[in-house]
Amino acid sequence: MKELTSLLHRAYADHAAAGRAFFASYQSVEDTAIRLGKGECWLALQGTELVGTVTVTALCEAPDGYPAPAGAGSFWQLAVAPTYRGTGLGQRLLTLAEARITALGATEAVIDTSVEAAELVGWYRRRGYRPVGTWRWDVTNYESVVLQKDLV
Repeated sequence: MKELTSLLHRAYADHAAAGRAFFASYQSVEDTAIRLGKGECWLALQGTELVGTVTVTALCEAPDGYPAPAGAGSFWQLAVAPTYRGTGLGQRLLTLAEARITALGATEAVIDTSVEAAELVGWYRRRGYRPVGTWRWDVTNYESVVLQKDLV
């Protein structure tokens, strides 16, 4: 858990440096364990080095009012070690997450990220995600854009 939490901190450090307090940039080892307990955690290894991760669920458990379609799947903590950015690993983890959501029975994926992270929002939009609303989490310091994609 400690190594995974460290990867998340490193992967989200650029957001934190830009003033966006993504939960993954500061969560504790205990928080990591709780978040993993809510889905399937997939790890990417290069030899024995942990270089990426994503956690997937077929049913988005969102609070009342969150703009997610009923029955949508979701993923979170999609992270790539900074030294592996630009290698296509993020795309492979996204493809894996979408395939697992579909295999688990959902036909849509819903995620959210900071509205201020224009490069990240653009990355998801280029991969077929479209904005469906906004949300403000109590563990971040920004408004999130909620993005949805039809998977079938």
